[in-house]
Amino acid sequence: MGNARVFKPIEPIPLDLLMEPLIWFFAEHYRHRDVCARLLEAVRSVTCDEQSLREIFNFLDTDLPLHVIDEEDDLFPLLRRRCEPDDQIEKVLGMLSAEHANDMNEAAAVKLLVAAALAEGRGLACYNDAPSIIEPFCLQQKRHIALENAVVLPIARHRLNSEDLRSLGRRLAARRGLNDPFAGTS
Repeated sequence: MGNARVFKPIEPIPLDLLMEPLIWFFAEHYRHRDVCARLLEAVRSVTCDEQSLREIFNFLDTDLPLHVIDEEDDLFPLLRRRCEPDDQIEKVLGMLSAEHANDMNEAAAVKLLVAAALAEGRGLACYNDAPSIIEPFCLQQKRHIALENAVVLPIARHRLNSEDLRSLGRRLAARRGLNDPFAGTS
């Protein structure tokens, strides 16, 4: 039988979730946690799992920046317009926005490490600085996602109206070069 690992790609988000953009964000957060789990596993391996490292690199290079733009350009401004002062959302959104800039810097360092491993055909454990780059990034991602899932998305569910959600879904789709998910619906 052997110990060979079967490659499992990072699960794509079902496109029909664009019609439920807050669930889309939850699904995207699941994918972020999955990437972190893969990174934390890869940092312990001296073997280069090329498929997995390429998927991680592509996620950090494409999906993470799109997600940050989704939040910074669409979700957070909607919340700022719709939330009541008692929601006290501004402090949370401000903190998350500051973390987004840091996330992108840390992701760039992780991408460089993953690119080096791919180019050299080595596992991440072959690099002495890998744990000090990957572990803080993953810890920050998990904390960030937990805050968004526990605070931001429930408030969004309460405050955003149906037109806000339709607009949000359309913008998420357009950013990805996809058709309007609401086309043909009333």
